[in-house]
Amino acid sequence: MAWKFTEDRPIWIQLTEQLTLRIVSGVYAPGAAVPAVRTLAAEAGVNPNTMQRALSELENRALVETRRTAGRTVTEELTLIQQVRHELARGRIQEFLTSMRALGYTEEQARALFAEWKEEIS
Repeated sequence: MAWKFTEDRPIWIQLTEQLTLRIVSGVYAPGAAVPAVRTLAAEAGVNPNTMQRALSELENRALVETRRTAGRTVTEELTLIQQVRHELARGRIQEFLTSMRALGYTEEQARALFAEWKEEIS
């Protein structure tokens, strides 16, 4: 996954979101070591302090744990990971429906369009 940033929000928030996505999608598996701050910062092209802030936020959310000898690891709490994944998915659905309403579609029309698209790709 490539790191992508926009100008509209603080970088540390975007890093937190992208790291969360990497966790819930399995790029960083439960119990796996998280790369070092400097490694991640170099990969993302950001200041290590900015990456540290994002990782601290993930610790506050209990998605990442710090272990004395092992450094940071992804939580092994699968229920938490699934809960966050579900919340993110619901948010994406809401964004989709909001954008469809902006185009003048009702929820039913959006569902029909989605079903039509699904048939086309099958």
